[in-house]
Amino acid sequence: MGTDGAGLDKAPRTERGRRTQRAILDAAAAEFGEKGFHDGSISGITRRAGVALGSFYTYFDSKDAVFRALVADMSAQVRDHVAPAIRSAEGRIAAERAGLLEFIRFVRTHKEIYRIIDEAEFVDPASFRRHYSTTADRIAARISTGPDDMQAEVHAWAIMGMNVFLGLRYGVWDEDRAPEEVADTVATLLARGIFGSREGAKGAKKED
Repeated sequence: MGTDGAGLDKAPRTERGRRTQRAILDAAAAEFGEKGFHDGSISGITRRAGVALGSFYTYFDSKDAVFRALVADMSAQVRDHVAPAIRSAEGRIAAERAGLLEFIRFVRTHKEIYRIIDEAEFVDPASFRRHYSTTADRIAARISTGPDDMQAEVHAWAIMGMNVFLGLRYGVWDEDRAPEEVADTVATLLARGIFGSREGAKGAKKED
């Protein structure tokens, strides 16, 4: 899991540099996740990462810069975590079930992601919008039935919105339900709702 250079001021060129960058980003996630952006500090990040202040400025020009890189990094981590399960699923409903299941599992071990992404709306609105837009685009690409599928984007945002709040409820606020149980319930909902309506609309067009 990594940023692939996304959001980085100065991408590392060596393995040692990549390890240092990873340590700084992980420390930034802990710092901002615990204290928020405004109360978090570069000194707090370097202390958590166990690196010198100069090492921070080798890769990032400011607190804003590392926060921007962190949002991109967390988006990439979610994508990389859920992608294998989605690719191995058979069928669109199974793919969305697998994606939600792995997302909840990810959130349970990275609860700070919600605070960080929510703060991005005010700290760096472009990163906030990019995070959700690219996620919706990936869902739309998975569920689209073709280039003339005008509903795909709306349905993608609806699925993403549902997943975001399910992750908040069953990943951050409480873990009183098994992720598999939540994912199964949503799969049934999709089969009877969004995907059922999509198949119905597809059949109606054929009849026309």
